[in-house]
Parts: sequence; structure tokens; C-alpha cells
Amino acid sequence: MQFSKESILSIFRLIVGFLFRLLTKIECRGSENIPDEGAAILALNHLSRLDSPLILILTQRVDISGLVAVNYRNNPISRWLVNLIGGIWINREQADFQALKEAKRYLDNGGLLGVAPEGTRSKTKSLLPGKTGIAFLAEKTKVPIIPVAISGTEKIFTKLSHFRRPEIKIQFGEAFRLEPISRSQRDASLKKNTDEIMCRIAVMLPEAYRGVYKDHPRLEELLKSD
Repeated sequence: MQFSKESILSIFRLIVGFLFRLLTKIECRGSENIPDEGAAILALNHLSRLDSPLILILTQRVDISGLVAVNYRNNPISRWLVNLIGGIWINREQADFQALKEAKRYLDNGGLLGVAPEGTRSKTKSLLPGKTGIAFLAEKTKVPIIPVAISGTEKIFTKLSHFRRPEIKIQFGEAFRLEPISRSQRDASLKKNTDEIMCRIAVMLPEAYRGVYKDHPRLEELLKSD
């Protein structure tokens, strides 16, 4: 029997959403910042393998996909789910232009794309330096970026093993657009735009999660204007 992406997502959201709400305490803010239609990038910090399922159950769009590290192909369940929802596999150990080309095509067609700019789960449980691929993709597509701040998912399994319900917080920030990349100072411009994305995530996180961006001048500006 052939299932559509819409039916697969509906079943997934029903089952996984029930488990999340049964076993954890979820506080979600700003979901109204996710547009009902049209291309956009969800830029999120990455703490746990459960971050992506959490995003899927808290968004209602069918045309949602994401960049997923190729090492998750080794897990049969992850591989099955990612392939079914049309996820884009990316090799984060190199400049994977084929994956970025697929991501651009997806956004050009009006889809919603999730991206973790850090490129990997943070073992420090706080923000790592963002990689410039997301700024490059935003420059090529000219789509808005919605920052997403997640905290608490890194403690889920530990707390459940002690029969405690973990508290998870997720906040979707307001959409914004980046400044055009300077051709004469391309690398510096890409880094500046990447830092802008990361600081927009950091400003919504508890202080302990801000990691390498905790003393960034742009974060200080955002905190003052918040």
C-alpha cells in the first residue's frame, strides 16, 4: 500500500506527539511565526536526536523537510523516516554542494526547510560555531529565516531513566532576512550573516545554552533591544 507524505506525517505527528506530551512537559512559543505557506528556513540549535521529531510535531505544514547528516543513514528507522518525508542527506564533513543544490530547489518550490547551522549535535549542550552553509543557502534563495531555540531535549533520556518528566522549551522567533553577501569580502560577509543567525537563536536561549556566542557583540545588541 502506497502512503502519501501527508498521511505519513499525520500518523507520525499523532503517535510521536502523543508520546512527547505523555512523557515530557513541552512549552512552545512563537509557532504563529511559521508561515502557512511559502518558502522559509527554520534555523535551529541541535542538542538531541529528538530535536527533528519535535520540530515535526510542532509544525503543521506538509511541505516540510530538512538537511540531515548522512551518518543517520546507519540507523534503519531514521533512514526510513527521512526518506519517506523527502529529507535531504548532507555530508557535513565536506562542502556538499549537491545537497545545497537540492535544498535550493526545495526552497525555490516554496517548501519549509529545517537546518541546524552547527552541523552536529552539541556535546557541550550549548551553541557551537555555526557553519556558513546556511548563510550561503539563504543568499542563493533570498528566503526568510525563522530562528528556533530548543532547550531541554538533551536531558530527556536521563530524566526518564530516573522516572522524571523532562521539561522541554522551544521558541520560534520572528522571521528575518539577511543582508546581501559582499562580493569583495565574501568570506567575512558569510561569517557575519552566519553569526547573525546564531545570535538570533542565542537570544531566545537560557544563558547556559549560548555557548560560543555568549559574549558576541551582536547578541548583546539583541538582548538590549529585546
